[in-house]
Amino acid sequence: MNDFETLLQPDKGQPATALHLVAGDGLEAWLKAQPARVRAAAAAQGFEAKPNQVAILPGERDHWSAAIGVAAPGALGPWDLAKAAESLPEGKYRLASGAPGPAALGWLLGQYAFERYKAPPTRKGPRILLTPQAARIEEAVALAEATALVRDLVNTPAGNLGPAELEAAVREAAEEFGAEVAVTSGRALEEGFPMIAAVGRAATEARGPRLIELEWGDRRHPRVALVGKGVCFDSGGLDIKPSSGMRLMKKDMGGAAHALALARLVMRFNLPVRLHLLIPAVENAVSGAAFRPGDVLRSRKGLSVEIGNTDAEGRLILGDALTKASEGAPELILDFATLTGAARVALGPDLPALFANDDDLASALLDAGTRVADPVWRMPLWADYDEMFASDIADFGNASEGGFAGAVTAALFLRKFVPEATPWAHFDTFAWRASARPGRPKGGDALGLRAAWATLAERYAR
Repeated sequence: MNDFETLLQPDKGQPATALHLVAGDGLEAWLKAQPARVRAAAAAQGFEAKPNQVAILPGERDHWSAAIGVAAPGALGPWDLAKAAESLPEGKYRLASGAPGPAALGWLLGQYAFERYKAPPTRKGPRILLTPQAARIEEAVALAEATALVRDLVNTPAGNLGPAELEAAVREAAEEFGAEVAVTSGRALEEGFPMIAAVGRAATEARGPRLIELEWGDRRHPRVALVGKGVCFDSGGLDIKPSSGMRLMKKDMGGAAHALALARLVMRFNLPVRLHLLIPAVENAVSGAAFRPGDVLRSRKGLSVEIGNTDAEGRLILGDALTKASEGAPELILDFATLTGAARVALGPDLPALFANDDDLASALLDAGTRVADPVWRMPLWADYDEMFASDIADFGNASEGGFAGAVTAALFLRKFVPEATPWAHFDTFAWRASARPGRPKGGDALGLRAAWATLAERYAR
């Protein structure tokens, strides 16, 4: 359980331990201003004011303080205080000068832990940060909670998080914010969303496929659709993955986690929009009922798709969901998906690949990502590659020939299900960290979420 609300509090002059922010180029001057005992303690701990360094400093009697290395004390980023939050003992703290600003997020997430499957933890008590920016506490806490939601969902093993559990998470959000939920499954799914049904039909009845929809907000407000890929486990289907490729496939619902977390932010801050969240939730399993290479599926849009690879299933379920989203005539569609390994080959784990059919929307997302230190990188919707989907017996295939430009061709496939006039952006995100960084432990993570939220919050001014 991560109770972030208690970890960031208004500064009303309560007793607290001081945190001195020191940059490398200001270390010498800072040390000269300190008493000998502080200089000796800093030297003994090898404190060089490098980012993420923390040193405990002696004070008079039983008092003490800490020095934290940062790149620039006057321009803190989200993660500049995260290491301190991880390593300092239980207690209350305040910056010796200035305010945490965006670094409050890292302070909170530096205390995140996923401990559902561990023996009773021996965690340190809370490290509370006092801030003079009381008006910024709510958003910092909300962003931490949204990030933690993505992490928790992605970290949960597929045996405990299937389509039904994703549905339960959506229903919980709906109950909290007064939204409406509709779930399509069974025969209705086969008839209305045939590609979602086909991808998930090999799973057991208890883990059957479904389209989960949430609607919230005033119908008079602009309609915004958020779509998230909810493949709760991806075996690859009959084009089965090797064990090494299957190991992390519990995270293949990371797109759904991002979309749900973003939807919660929209509702929590009451953005003046008519929100439509769509999560196609499936398990891409193997059984005699599995869809096969060479099958031809009819999509909700009416287009036929020849299956070249059953492991290219995420684009199929998103195609039907994007079609349904488009039927509501939204003024904006954002989708999130852990869609291609090719995006990771191109951009690595930290940068979600961004595709957009609207330059203004792409620029807004890129700018927001830079501003909130949640970067994305725009990739091209290169129309000439549409020919890679050619099929002799269907309108097109689901897998391109030759293996080139895998992230681009996947995005081009999705574009076929979005009206040309509707601004749309697609995040091909990893939703995972293979190694820990301050405030960002190994495991599930939100990548692109804060960029998307900042864009929506600016576009629909609160």
